[in-house]
Amino acid sequence: MSQDWLTALGQYQTRITQLLKDQVESLPSLAPVLRDAMGYALLMGGKRVRPAMLYTTGQMLGVKLSDLDAAAMALECIHCYSLVHDDLPAMDNDDLRRGQPTCHIAFDEASAILAGDALQTLAFSLLCDYPLSAACEPQRVKLVSALASASGYLGMCGGQALDMQATDKLIDIGQLEQLHQCKTGALLQASVKMACILADIPASEQQQLAIFAENIGLAFQVQDDILDVTGDTQTLGKRQGSDQTLNKSTYPALLGLDGAKALAQQLYQQALQALQPLPYNTDLLRSFAGYIVDRNH
Repeated sequence: MSQDWLTALGQYQTRITQLLKDQVESLPSLAPVLRDAMGYALLMGGKRVRPAMLYTTGQMLGVKLSDLDAAAMALECIHCYSLVHDDLPAMDNDDLRRGQPTCHIAFDEASAILAGDALQTLAFSLLCDYPLSAACEPQRVKLVSALASASGYLGMCGGQALDMQATDKLIDIGQLEQLHQCKTGALLQASVKMACILADIPASEQQQLAIFAENIGLAFQVQDDILDVTGDTQTLGKRQGSDQTLNKSTYPALLGLDGAKALAQQLYQQALQALQPLPYNTDLLRSFAGYIVDRNH
């Protein structure tokens, strides 16, 4: 992994965390407990993978950082809301997230539900209202559409429903891929798509980047499944072995650990191949892909 990428990742993580902190602190004191629960969910840590993918892609395409901020914050709001709701007793019933008590444990179940709801709507408020340059201003509706599609029935929410339906059942590799392309992959793909929208690049280039995002998004989930087997609770920041405890179908369960590792590498190579025809400096995006499959948490 290049030092340039590690430097860029650190800068992106610092930037998005400060932006999100500013958003929470700017909220009036209408409902202080709700505001605190939102801040807890947004600011308790995390890799900030989706904003980092957006920033990396957008800067490669020549988009100013300030024009990427609204989409970056919106993506992270949606992601954090999904984690809060996934952790609830009615869903995965987790008590640890990012090394800290989950939102419903730190506050209460009702506050956690409302915090997730409020983070979801904050995401779309940011896309509608946060400042954009004159060049990017006309793209707001497309940004909203892209994030809504990735977050809803045909994206993340649909994927979570498939995941719940598959618990305690044996599903095949095709069904598992469909589940994760929706639950995890859709929002990662939206990170790239929204950068393409802001850059207004040709459709052929958008298609290559979509192929990259599809492969690296699935590789992200395969690596998550691997880490659930090989990692430890302290490093992961969540309960190690939680997938097995909940009797979920995973790539290691269906393919074996070695088979899952081989699939992650195959998807990584396919992602890199998709970048080859592009007329841009793809070095940082390639390093990003390497980070996805080599990470330990």
